[in-house]
Amino acid sequence: MSATPADRWTPAHLQSPEDRAIHLAQRRLQLQPIVDDLRRLAREMEAEVKECGPIEGDMPGQARLRARHVTRPLFKAADDVEKALADLISFNARFQRSYEELPVKREAKREEKHRRKLEAKSGQPQAIESAGPAPADTAESKSGGFGDVFDGLRRGA
Repeated sequence: MSATPADRWTPAHLQSPEDRAIHLAQRRLQLQPIVDDLRRLAREMEAEVKECGPIEGDMPGQARLRARHVTRPLFKAADDVEKALADLISFNARFQRSYEELPVKREAKREEKHRRKLEAKSGQPQAIESAGPAPADTAESKSGGFGDVFDGLRRGA
């Protein structure tokens, strides 16, 4: 898309999966050459400053450390642009999960709940029924849930 206001990407354009895929492909085509160029330039600059050698008064290894210190922002810039690409991919996935898949999941849940409610009203038995005495009738519930541990204490009291 060109730089005219009518041709710019807007939030309305990013509503469909196809348009988001096109947007991502365009951004990838724009940003990947920048990443590659920054990495190439950073490697060449690092080699260049390493060749300069030590400056009078340097300690051993200080020239190499200075070269790394000087070129680190170029490597970081390449990493940041590459991270921007990863963030665009993340945006696409999050948008799809939150605005395309979530309403469908919620609707399915609503229908399932409605179906269960209708089954309960119609008098059909539930799929899970308790089989056995109620918890209040067991010895474990009478002793506070500890079973035979406190039986000896109660006898002596």
